[in-house]
Amino acid sequence: MISQRSTLIAAGVITLAGALLHIFIIIGGPDWYRFWGAGEEMARMAESGSTYPAIVTLFIASVLLIWSAYAFGAANVIRRLPLTRVALYTIGAILLARGLLGVPLLFVGESAYFAELQVRPAFLFWSSLLCIGLGSLYTLGAIRLNNGATESTSSSSTP
Repeated sequence: MISQRSTLIAAGVITLAGALLHIFIIIGGPDWYRFWGAGEEMARMAESGSTYPAIVTLFIASVLLIWSAYAFGAANVIRRLPLTRVALYTIGAILLARGLLGVPLLFVGESAYFAELQVRPAFLFWSSLLCIGLGSLYTLGAIRLNNGATESTSSSSTP
């Protein structure tokens, strides 16, 4: 069985890679926004020199970095952060919701971005699968962390 630590390290590494990818997208510019599924509108704004795409993408990268830090903290790679269990469950829930709702939203969303995704659904499909897998790692890590805390608490109270 894969250990709680391995589960959380995997979650942290994958999330860190996602954060770095978002930073590279900013550096790569409009073609990278297009390739990685940000949509034509974001790519055009980047082409016109707008800072909006970079700010949004940097915000996403920052969130992913924080999530990665929570995974690494829970795995004892770095110092544990406040509210670790709550954060891991919340991150897992957000990622699972994004993964499970991503493809169905494709068929009910009414925006230019959803219209683009309907023509090119591969990005949404693969990113949804990634979110389901990653959300499962965070949730499993949180469950194992919680069970470990319960076991260590109960075992330390018995003589």
